Amino acid sequence: MTNRAVLAEALIAGTPWKGAQHTLLAGDASNRRYERLTDLSTGRTAVLMDAPPEKGEAIEPFVRMAKYLRSIGLSAPDIYAEDSEYGFLLLEDLGDALFARVLRDDPSLERTLYDAATDVLVHLHAAPTLMLDSYDPAMMAEFAALSFTKYAQGILGSHDTEARARFEQRFADILHSETGGARVVVQRDYHAENLIWLPEREGLARVGLLDFQSAMLGHPAYDLMSLLQDVRRDVPAGIEMRMIDRYIGATGVDGHDFRTAYAVLGAQRNLRILGGFARLAIDYGKPHYVDLIPAAWSHLMRDLEHPALVTVSDLLRSALPEPSPENLARLRAQ
Repeated sequence: MTNRAVLAEALIAGTPWKGAQHTLLAGDASNRRYERLTDLSTGRTAVLMDAPPEKGEAIEPFVRMAKYLRSIGLSAPDIYAEDSEYGFLLLEDLGDALFARVLRDDPSLERTLYDAATDVLVHLHAAPTLMLDSYDPAMMAEFAALSFTKYAQGILGSHDTEARARFEQRFADILHSETGGARVVVQRDYHAENLIWLPEREGLARVGLLDFQSAMLGHPAYDLMSLLQDVRRDVPAGIEMRMIDRYIGATGVDGHDFRTAYAVLGAQRNLRILGGFARLAIDYGKPHYVDLIPAAWSHLMRDLEHPALVTVSDLLRSALPEPSPENLARLRAQ
């Protein structure tokens, strides 16, 4: 048994899952690991999160956000036990019915699930906010520039540093201009593989929430864009348009301004994904993330058609190589 396994068992020993069967669950892009614990005598389950502090992980942001989301009536996992010193959480098991899996098996539920996920955002954005760091234009522009320093660099062996500098300055200006105004809690990874369908619950509680520990304060369009410009699942254009209209209708925000911010933030997120997924392949030995890059590129090209992005669109198309099979192979091979 590894040292971390021993530490985990010390936490579990004080809970009903002492002696439970452990089953490894699929992880995410971080250094966190997840296991399902099953009490074989009762069938009751829980999820163990292993977030090693020595690898830069921390459970406190997750705990804080989970308690906040539950306090406003949303279905974040309940926390059964925690060990902040060593980085363990024992959590309510919300099950395996990820939106992506449910919709793969029953596409007829698509409108129902996306309506519910959009309504969760309407509710969240109307709730009192937490004191969180701001996902501000300078930070967003810096993250978007990973498309130069990791994606282009990984394919070409170098990148145009002058073009990157021009991009960061121009893009920060666009973000300042088009994504100002009220700040809300944005989870930043709100998509079909982080949402769980809980049909036995009622109303907004039918949407189980995961992977929200990186939440910040940002523009209301961000999480809706993350949901609808999903690199892991092709969301039909009709659903995308209906959900944008649904959000605008429910909140009363200015439709033109919201759609502009949606496109600008879409460009930001998809540029960050290009760089972030290239980094996961090159620096962390996770080449399967390269398979998602073409979807991010497709979303990016559509976002760049928006007039608000005219000062960076040609620059990006010139500086960033297309994700051709040959270029993707170069990223996987490193």
